[in-house]
Amino acid sequence: MSKKRGIVSGVLSVVGLALLIGLDQWTKYLAVQHLVGQPDIPLIENILVLHYLENVGAAFGLLKNQGWLFIVITMMFLAFSSYLFVKMPKTKRYVPLHVVLVFLLAGAIGNLIDRVMNAYVVDFIYFVPINFPVFNIADIYVTVSAIILILLIAFHYKDADFAFLNANKETKDTTKDKEI
Repeated sequence: MSKKRGIVSGVLSVVGLALLIGLDQWTKYLAVQHLVGQPDIPLIENILVLHYLENVGAAFGLLKNQGWLFIVITMMFLAFSSYLFVKMPKTKRYVPLHVVLVFLLAGAIGNLIDRVMNAYVVDFIYFVPINFPVFNIADIYVTVSAIILILLIAFHYKDADFAFLNANKETKDTTKDKEI
């Protein structure tokens, strides 16, 4: 792969990451400005509601007041993801994995910003029919990209596609795919 293509790929990833994090933080800012102390705002009657919540735990109230644990886990995930970005071959075969990682990182960083700055995560989207936990845009990034990641690993990639993770062995690209 040319050095120029690697730089372009890296720049696009950083720009995409910044835009996704920006969207998450902007929507949380709007939630704080317009929903704190206000009645719920139905977007779709009895289906989708804007409801402000300061979440000090995980989904379903798990691990309340354990923000430090979420920060440590997120930092470990950020380190591992950075390693993946550096080691991952820059071929078309890995574009879906690359994009999924950008969304996962954006979600993790979006909620990390809240935990560090506020000691809670701002949640504001509530799906009424199934009494789903209140969530935010970063949660959507993480949930959807995690599902896509599972599907990619199950149906798109083979074990050999992850040989680049083994630092002890010389890896070779078995995909015979063009570089991006």
